[in-house]
Amino acid sequence: MLGSLASLPFVPFASSPTPVEELTRLRAALGGGPRLLVKRDDAIGFGFGGNKVRKIRFVAADALAQGADTLITSGGVQSNHARVTAAAAAKLGLHCILVVNGAPPDRPTANALLDRLLGAEMRHVLAREDRAPAMDAAAAALRRVGRRPYVIPIGASTPLGAAAFVHAVTELLEQIEPPDVIVHSTSSGGTQAGLIAGCTLAGVRTRVLGISADENAADLERSIRDILSGLGPLLGFDSRRFDGVPVEIDDAFVGEGYGISTVESRAAIDLCARTEALFLDPTYTAKAMAGLMAHVRRGTFDKDTTVLFWHTGGQVALFA
Repeated sequence: MLGSLASLPFVPFASSPTPVEELTRLRAALGGGPRLLVKRDDAIGFGFGGNKVRKIRFVAADALAQGADTLITSGGVQSNHARVTAAAAAKLGLHCILVVNGAPPDRPTANALLDRLLGAEMRHVLAREDRAPAMDAAAAALRRVGRRPYVIPIGASTPLGAAAFVHAVTELLEQIEPPDVIVHSTSSGGTQAGLIAGCTLAGVRTRVLGISADENAADLERSIRDILSGLGPLLGFDSRRFDGVPVEIDDAFVGEGYGISTVESRAAIDLCARTEALFLDPTYTAKAMAGLMAHVRRGTFDKDTTVLFWHTGGQVALFA
């Protein structure tokens, strides 16, 4: 597996590894419980960081191999993935089209501001379901005039994007002993699929618990299993190796929906900032940390276990 993974081309947008740090003050604030660590993908330097930088390293390499001159992707107005795609395009000298749902902001802030600074062409649609047709239409129009567009599904949640987190697990296991549990934010499924695959292929017993930012657990599990089934052919092994592997998703912290904060997520933002100077974002990591905090307080995790929070970035959204 490692040989196949090492053969995948990538663009070196960011150095690795990202830090792993102890959260001793947060643990104390929660009244004890398991040992708490954090994997700091928010500390990635390129494009304001986050898990999407790991994915775009592999996806952009594939785009270049196919001779692409334009990257096309989609998301919400404050999409982290859109911002990182725009950053990758700017760095590589490619055109970028971002199809985002929601009205154009009168005064762009946070990711919407960065998208424009990076030179992305913004196309706004009314609803989430309008994004994919708009991306396809943009790509078709470019092909008709001889351009070479490369369409990236939302979140780069494809087997290739997930392979970035198979690689990330290898990175983590070179830093620390396998944690008992990894807790992270899950939404389009690529990060969780990669973490599950990485732990499975490394032969470690680490649980991967995704805290949903928006989707219900059943739908999200189907997406993750679809991605896992595509990782086998990509990395050169039988995907049936993942049959029966648990896909653990907690969708109890979604609240009213995507991008809408909750009492618990706002409390998580405050507590992590005040105890660890760790900044969370309201859409993803705050809900994931709210889930972790609730599990610690309930005693879900044994006190002699190690729980690692995988910080997937997105803190730019604090400035929206």
